[in-house]
Amino acid sequence: ALLLAIGLWARAPAPALAAGAFADWAAVVVAGDFHAHDGSPSEAFDNARRDVARELLEAGFSAANIRQFSVRPERYPDEHLMVSDPDLIGEKLAELASQAKGGCLAYFSSHGNPTGMQVGSNLLSPAGLSLIVDQACGDRPTVVIISACFSGVFVQPLARSDRMVLTAARADRSSFGCGSSDRYPYFDACVVQTLPTSSDFADLGHRVQACVADKEKATGMTPPSEPQLYV
Repeated sequence: ALLLAIGLWARAPAPALAAGAFADWAAVVVAGDFHAHDGSPSEAFDNARRDVARELLEAGFSAANIRQFSVRPERYPDEHLMVSDPDLIGEKLAELASQAKGGCLAYFSSHGNPTGMQVGSNLLSPAGLSLIVDQACGDRPTVVIISACFSGVFVQPLARSDRMVLTAARADRSSFGCGSSDRYPYFDACVVQTLPTSSDFADLGHRVQACVADKEKATGMTPPSEPQLYV
């Protein structure tokens, strides 16, 4: 079912074709932190959250079926955001999935460590995220994308036959680009860059992997983060 669904996504000139593929999908897009790697404030995660959500709309997702979350929602009063909290995210994803029954997408951009990722004041574990997705989405086609250091730890807990999981790094590697002057983390920049020309979500995953590798090589970042893709 997931392979059929992701194969429907073609960025054709006629917007109705894109809308027909994903208008009935539920989506949450989350900025889980607002700090750079040195602790100073950063807009990188919220920039990623905002622009990924915009690209999902361009790909045919319905605005009524997308919720965005930020650690500082009051900073963006015109964007109608919810606060980044795992319980609230799970609640809203379940609500969206009850009205949009085609599939689910969850996108997170934050800091991570080998035990999970930061979501507001909480550390969301792989088991915790798996429970959120299981309860909200069941066995419908689901795409989970996680931009965080060490985010490969989420792959196996989330993996199942109706899922695609794309992470910014393998389980034992950092990802790059979350400084105070960065517009996006490298991984999110590659998602925003390649999503408009990707033929489906699996194609997006491969393009993002290549894009991240190129960025890291060009900027001399080592060891390579090696984004992980499971379909």
